[in-house]
Amino acid sequence: MYDLPAGGPVHDLLLRLEGISKGFPGVQALSDVHLELRAGEVHAVVGENGAGKSTLMKLLAGIHQRDAGSIEVGGREVEIENPRAAQELGISIIHQEFSLMPDLTIAENIYIGREPRRGPFTDDRRLNRMAADLFARLGIDLDPRARVGDLLVAQQQVVEIAKALSFDARVLIMDEPTAALTESETANLFRLIRDLRDQGTGVIYISHRLGELKEIADRITVLRDGEYVATLDAAGADLRHVVALMVGRELAANGGPPRTGDPSRPVVLEVRGLGSKGLLEDVSFELREGEILGFAGLVGAGRTEVARIVCGADRADRGTILLRGRPVKIRTPADAARLRIGYLSEDRKRFGLLLDQDVGFNILASSLAEHANPLGLMKDAQARRTAERYVESLRIRTPSLRTPVRSLSGGNQQKVILARWLAKDCDVLIFDEPTRGIDVGAKEEIYELLDSLAAEGKSIIMISSELPEVLRMAHRIAVMCEGRVTGVLDGAEADQRTVMDYATRAGAHGGIA
Repeated sequence: MYDLPAGGPVHDLLLRLEGISKGFPGVQALSDVHLELRAGEVHAVVGENGAGKSTLMKLLAGIHQRDAGSIEVGGREVEIENPRAAQELGISIIHQEFSLMPDLTIAENIYIGREPRRGPFTDDRRLNRMAADLFARLGIDLDPRARVGDLLVAQQQVVEIAKALSFDARVLIMDEPTAALTESETANLFRLIRDLRDQGTGVIYISHRLGELKEIADRITVLRDGEYVATLDAAGADLRHVVALMVGRELAANGGPPRTGDPSRPVVLEVRGLGSKGLLEDVSFELREGEILGFAGLVGAGRTEVARIVCGADRADRGTILLRGRPVKIRTPADAARLRIGYLSEDRKRFGLLLDQDVGFNILASSLAEHANPLGLMKDAQARRTAERYVESLRIRTPSLRTPVRSLSGGNQQKVILARWLAKDCDVLIFDEPTRGIDVGAKEEIYELLDSLAAEGKSIIMISSELPEVLRMAHRIAVMCEGRVTGVLDGAEADQRTVMDYATRAGAHGGIA
């Protein structure tokens, strides 16, 4: 048993997990894990990817079965044999990837399979009234008749919460609920979570955004390598200490002294007057050899649109792209790959990974021709050596090259995509949100990889919505607003206030980066 923080009101214990262990072939996912959840609290569970958070939540949701230990709900030991059993016990989980049906209405999504009937037909009036009553109780302002596919991501998140609570859930598990939300949308979500807490709901909150924990969590439980480490009172916790508990070591407080661009380095990639109707207007910049050029800006500023055009995923209406001073035509991603331009999409599962293939195939997917003989047959030994080399050099945690890539953690999936473009020997690498959805330890590894690639002479464009990340990593920063480059800052002169000034003043400054 472990010590709980002293002080604070006494809460009813909703959930207790003792000595939980779970293994899979070749992997011990959980060993002797403990967790308690009280009524009316938000309990954050944190840890690196692979720490066991998802496995633990799947045990509670009835997706997996534990090998050892006990689960108590309301003081009674229970078996959670399937998701329906979890729902009957008042446990609901909201996954990071929504399970809503876009062509159905909000009310139909919430009560799917439980619709009130009038004879053989759904009683739509009663269905909408049930959803409206639920929204009134939760303080949600949405039209139950609205089509889910027309909602914003933040509104879909709210629908997922309402759906979970429609089962009379007393335990609500939220997995990375703010990953795709803006700052204002996150603030609205937090208000809803606090309302739920005040009504006695217990919330298990999983997030890689540790800065959120002080704002929303009451307690924090840390897992590392499938084992319980500590439970802390959130109000008194030092986040640097939380990080150290997560990774088993102290991390640097910052990225060292400010970086600065080197104008003497040759220009590898130049973009002139790039335009796309309604999206981009006269975007120009230069990327130098061995440089990390950060792209900053608010959501919708046009950063991803620029990246997708440069890598051939989308077409521009006008503008010129030059590679080492020579104009090039990039009509498709295959064109970009032939020119040794690699793109790591912000949505790695949709646009980066071949989820049904194994790790080895994903690494070699862009360089299959280089590993084939004149007859087009794969040189299996050479291909295997190449894939193994990148697994080792990038420290990709995988049982084998044959492991399905979908089973890897987010950070390791990101490394697999990077390995693919390194195997292609790309000179230009475009990273769009390279650390989104990965834990703090994996972030440090990605930062180290970016630095080492730049030191080897690779030219890197790094797009990130996390401004401290851009300030830490970039030699120069191109700031965008409303489809334009409004300013280019040297890393040594940039700070958050200056970047945000450019990010909110479209057309204030222009020119070539």
